[in-house]
Amino acid sequence: MIHLGLVVNPTAGSGRGTEAGRRAHDLLQSRGHKVEDLSAATLAQATDQARAAAVQGLDALVVVGGDGMVHLGVNVAAGTGLPLGIIAAGTGNDIARTLALPRGDVAASVATLEHGLLDGPRRVDAVRVGSPEHAAHEWYLGVLSCGFDAAINARANEMAWPRGAGRYVRALLAELGRFRPYGYRVTLDDAVWESAGSLVAVANTAWFGGGFQIAPDAHVDDGLLDVVVAGPFTKPGIVKIFPGITRGRHLSHPAVQVLRSRTVLIEPLTDLGPPPPVAFADGERVGPLPLRVAVDPGALSVLC
Repeated sequence: MIHLGLVVNPTAGSGRGTEAGRRAHDLLQSRGHKVEDLSAATLAQATDQARAAAVQGLDALVVVGGDGMVHLGVNVAAGTGLPLGIIAAGTGNDIARTLALPRGDVAASVATLEHGLLDGPRRVDAVRVGSPEHAAHEWYLGVLSCGFDAAINARANEMAWPRGAGRYVRALLAELGRFRPYGYRVTLDDAVWESAGSLVAVANTAWFGGGFQIAPDAHVDDGLLDVVVAGPFTKPGIVKIFPGITRGRHLSHPAVQVLRSRTVLIEPLTDLGPPPPVAFADGERVGPLPLRVAVDPGALSVLC
């Protein structure tokens, strides 16, 4: 009997997470698996319960929800060998999109998960991020945002409507009035980018924000990070370039570059502009700059 830990976000998918979690539990149990519900009132409590269960012995951890739940799962499973199963039931589901997993279909997700249990998981890269002054870090799988994109993310997290990418468009308009280009120093393996800037995103996957293709050539298993940097844009310039991110068209703008590196140090450079906003990864708050980022090839096992 396979022992699965299950963590459900009941608020995922505009409140559809509870039903998705119940259906996932019933389907997995009917297939003969031992299912241990590790859900809790808060993400922090659920993380603690999942870690404790993993130490006691799980065959896999399964998360039900959006990218925030995947972030929880990555922070339990990365670097441990514990396989992670994803039942995508959120509004954005960018990581499920990256991994070609079913989205919004619990039965198909369970079938995919069981395929991974039978044939073995896929190894993908995970990313460590933390203060350069301390050894402590957390993990992420998708994209770290620490520019105007992070300010939009923070505002979007406060909004219940609309779903998906539309919420980020609404958040952009709300944040635009107080925008000024920030000051950055971005140190990579073999280059340094110093500039007033609008956006810095450290991508392990192509998508973020519910379908925005921030780094179209990023691959989750190539051992590299795609670092997207954008110089100072005016407010009208941001409004003009932002819609093109859904198809990766922003990369054709001369002020936008993609740099590749295994490690990245991102620091505020206040001589060039105000400090950048607090960083987010997989849509979850990480903290203020400076931050050191490093990819760990093959650190995560995913059932797919």
